[in-house]
Amino acid sequence: MIPIEYFLALGAILFIIGAYGVLTKRNAIVVLMSIELMLNAANINFVAFSSFYGDVRGQIFALFSIAVAAAEVAVGLAILLALSKTRDTINLDEISLLRW
Repeated sequence: MIPIEYFLALGAILFIIGAYGVLTKRNAIVVLMSIELMLNAANINFVAFSSFYGDVRGQIFALFSIAVAAAEVAVGLAILLALSKTRDTINLDEISLLRW
């Protein structure tokens, strides 16, 4: 059996890579992929603790988190598609719809 520390380290590394992508990248699709990476890192931790404690609640929570992440991606890509049609860019620095 693989120790839980390995799963927690994997989750932490994936979360750090995702946070780096959100904070440094300007392409909206890359930012959405980085957010998904962070959510998957949290799901790995949920499933690891669920397996460690012999409880199913962490796996159920990870399943709901995956469903919410799929809905978030669908809405995010729809917004990006609408922005790319009106502004011809998906660069986050150039999008300023809420400014006057």
